[in-house]
Amino acid sequence: MSLDDFRHEALVETVSTNSECFERARKGALSGLWVTAARQTGGRGRRGRPWTSEPGNLYASLLLIDPAPVDRLASLPLAVAVAVQASITSVMPIAAPPVAIKWPNDILIEKKKICGILVEAETLADGRQAIVIGCGINVAVAPEAGLYPVARLTDYGCAVGPAELFAHLFREMADILRLWDSANGIGEIMARWRKVAGGIGERITVNLPTQSISGRFAGIDDSGLLRLQTDDGGVRLIAAGDVFFE
Repeated sequence: MSLDDFRHEALVETVSTNSECFERARKGALSGLWVTAARQTGGRGRRGRPWTSEPGNLYASLLLIDPAPVDRLASLPLAVAVAVQASITSVMPIAAPPVAIKWPNDILIEKKKICGILVEAETLADGRQAIVIGCGINVAVAPEAGLYPVARLTDYGCAVGPAELFAHLFREMADILRLWDSANGIGEIMARWRKVAGGIGERITVNLPTQSISGRFAGIDDSGLLRLQTDDGGVRLIAAGDVFFE
């Protein structure tokens, strides 16, 4: 997809920009639709957790229709994180701390969460696969801390508002999705992800649905799975879980 394939619809308020994208997909919307809102009344994070969505932050979702075969979709959340990290980095002051990615796709500054990314999927009535990428970036408001410490971009001297930040995200996401869709793009994206990853080599705990596992974060494999070096010297590959730095 080229930059011209993307459109943008800006809302003042909605329950959830992800939900808005799915509703438009059910009505036949084409791939490449961005929906933003100044405020969400029912924003959500991973595993159905509420996402506080007061005015002043960026709430944006992108609709993709049948973007790739199912076996390639596992790498999409990491590709999205690379685009979001680049967008935020481009608006930060030169002296600001680096913007890092926490596996798989939370965005951190000084190990404080400034952005959550939620990728959801739905099979439409006509058989098309709708993928929605939701991004909530703490620009001026830091939600009450939940599982992780949180911060906002203004804490680090960023003077850019949500609309200008979205303009950067619009371009960066188009570029990264074009790369992701190219023949060797996933390998390049994984290399970019590793360069800006937070906590590689550090001890982490990964909360899985039925247990918690601790070990050393040994990076990711070529498909984006987390490599956890366990205390017995083995390496465990993890496809999904909540990561906490120790």
